[in-house]
Amino acid sequence: MPQSCGPPDPSSDPSKRATAPSLRATELQCQGDEVQGHVNPFDKTEIDSSSEGKYSPQHEVRSEIFSSESKAQSSDRAMDLGLAEDHFSRPVGSFVESDIENLKQAIEECKRLILELPEHSEKQKDTVVKLIHLRLKLQELKDPEEDEPNLQVVLEHRFSKEKSKSVKQMCDKCSTIIWGLIQTWYTCSGCYYRCHSKCMNLITKPCVRSKVSHQSEYELNICPEVGLDKQDYRCGECRTPISLRGIPSEARQCDYTGQYYCSSCHWNDTAIIPARVIHNWEFEPRKVCRSSMRYLALMMSRPVLRLKDINPLLFNFVEELVEIRKLRQDILLMKPYFITCKEAMEDRLLLQLQDRQHFVENDDMYSLQDLIDTSSGRLSCSLTEIHTTFAKHIKLDCEKCQAKGFMCELCKEGDILFPFDSHTSVCHDCTAVFHRDCYYDNSTTCPRCVRMLERKHEESLNP
Repeated sequence: MPQSCGPPDPSSDPSKRATAPSLRATELQCQGDEVQGHVNPFDKTEIDSSSEGKYSPQHEVRSEIFSSESKAQSSDRAMDLGLAEDHFSRPVGSFVESDIENLKQAIEECKRLILELPEHSEKQKDTVVKLIHLRLKLQELKDPEEDEPNLQVVLEHRFSKEKSKSVKQMCDKCSTIIWGLIQTWYTCSGCYYRCHSKCMNLITKPCVRSKVSHQSEYELNICPEVGLDKQDYRCGECRTPISLRGIPSEARQCDYTGQYYCSSCHWNDTAIIPARVIHNWEFEPRKVCRSSMRYLALMMSRPVLRLKDINPLLFNFVEELVEIRKLRQDILLMKPYFITCKEAMEDRLLLQLQDRQHFVENDDMYSLQDLIDTSSGRLSCSLTEIHTTFAKHIKLDCEKCQAKGFMCELCKEGDILFPFDSHTSVCHDCTAVFHRDCYYDNSTTCPRCVRMLERKHEESLNP
């Protein structure tokens, strides 16, 4: 650091204060030299060297908060007492208690001046910026950065150290801001739980992903409230005392679990509630606690809802669901063609449904994301496009798949039929395909089933 040409700041170490003669000698020695006035790197005010000699020794070079207009005010001198030292550079070695006290004093002066200064003025804005940096520095002194491992495991959380410094996050443990520039923080790769490194040993919430792995099911009752008395007037997660009056802590209800939580466990996040979707076909987001929000996010794409068992009447009122069910049934009928077709396997046609793998396994299991996309119309559009691509391959592009078509044995007329055609019907016993009108008008049994029974009878007579 360049040697200052004026007396040391009153807030510096008393042992380094200069005496009056030495101050005068320093003043004479510094006349004509360029003054280094930026003791505080965030203070852009420059001191005019031409007017430096006009000051008395006790008012020489100072690190002012604002411009030179207010340098005679006592409030500015009080601010200088806290800001004259370099509080913003990287700390070297250990800090003594006096450094923290000086920062606290400067912070209080900043807060007082912000209230005194005119609103929206440049001086007030500059003081707010200084207050932010002073608080950051104080936090750094209280919690100096140490070498932390890149990976840590706590209560099934798999924490990895974050490298991002500019993204503003909130700590899920202490509910305060994570200042990435000066604080080490971690994120769980399973449930995305975020916290300071200093908060990791205080975590009491297990990883939500483990709950998803062991208990993949939704609460299907709409907001099953039990009341604060059943919770002993304590948070449903951390057991902190809560009440609806906000004393000692505000009680916030989670619309998914129906329980009440404190403000540290419930941040008023919103999510779509599965029970409201299934029973009411309602998609309005409701307020949920942090753990419920993470659980619902991880469960969003899991096909765990069997609608025909939970609420079969829903298909009578939601036409889109009927359309989706028919498309899914057709895709299941197309699947055998692709499994036995070399060209289809090479083109990997079934991978078009890799985001909804359950669509090629069954037609009655739905995920919450499926229902959301059905309501918005996105699922119907995408599934219709995939259905058209699959049908085009079987009926037009591939000769081997065309050869696996059917002729209607009842009327023995018309084009080649496929089980996924809209005007056909399929025998439930032998999977033979007929025209729908022919199949329902025919009073006899299926011709193919008759042949198969005759063949079995002959085989039993002539073993």
